[in-house]
Amino acid sequence: MRIVWSAGDPHGIGPEIILKSFLKLEHTQHSFLVCGSYPVMEYYRDALDLPVKLERVDKAASIKKMESADNRVLHVINVAEADSIIPGTISATAGRLAMESIQSAGELCREGAGDALVTAPIHKEAIALAGYPETGHTGFLGRMFGVASPTMMFFDPVLNLKVALATIHEPLEKIPGLIRKMDLDTFFLALSSSLTTDFGIARPRIAVLGLNPHASDGGVMGREEQEVIRPCIERLSQRLRIEGPFPADGFFGSGSYKNYDIVVAMYHDQGLLPFKVLAFETGVNVTLGLPIVRTSPDHGTGFDIAGKGIASERSFYEATLLAIQIANNRKQTLHS
Repeated sequence: MRIVWSAGDPHGIGPEIILKSFLKLEHTQHSFLVCGSYPVMEYYRDALDLPVKLERVDKAASIKKMESADNRVLHVINVAEADSIIPGTISATAGRLAMESIQSAGELCREGAGDALVTAPIHKEAIALAGYPETGHTGFLGRMFGVASPTMMFFDPVLNLKVALATIHEPLEKIPGLIRKMDLDTFFLALSSSLTTDFGIARPRIAVLGLNPHASDGGVMGREEQEVIRPCIERLSQRLRIEGPFPADGFFGSGSYKNYDIVVAMYHDQGLLPFKVLAFETGVNVTLGLPIVRTSPDHGTGFDIAGKGIASERSFYEATLLAIQIANNRKQTLHS
């Protein structure tokens, strides 16, 4: 299996957690390639005294390198040079390098040179300064691969908890209108299909959270549940194992999430606040609906601890293991 890592923001913890993850994986049968900046990877390797052997390659030679590579060597495609390396700082140059790394890594996977993409964290303000309109990986990869609405899902391998988002990085004031306009039927059908293909769950059980407090208490605190969400669930109930809408607070507080294969939240913080409380160290972000496999850690760039050698690689390591698992599942589905 060939895994491609995008290096993330060079001023964050991305390079560090990549190097630390490689030390755990270098003796496996898989090979790993970083798209980013060789000087950046070298800087963190030396500054943190991590015993990783790096080798710089160009894109034209990368496929050949991966075919004959010593898995104990971490190969780095030098996408662009960094003007300077200042851990913990926001800059347009860093944002541009991070996005060019994703572009390069995604192309390698599109070409079949990589079996899966695992992305290190990027900084939203830095990529905005670099002129990118997207607010994160999901939108950028969706545009890159021509997928209008890829799904953002989070998975914790310890709790076996999965949380998907109906809307992603949107202001709260826009959420009710977006929920009313979106094709929820297609969203849930595609989600169920992805869980079967990527996770091997034949008939996933889906829990849907309400939008309003207490799932609106019969319409007292909003009408989206009665007018949009519940009718959708009723239409799909003959085709999918889908239930709800449930009040979000009581659903997580009572541990009801344990009875389902996935929980669908209506907006970002509704799903990610409980998920990160339960699974911050081991959670993984997965983009569903893309033609390539893409995972990432569930945390950000960690500017406050960048360059200090104290960042935990656990989430990135788990993201890599999950990417390998999903890639294997897709291959088995293709050949079955």
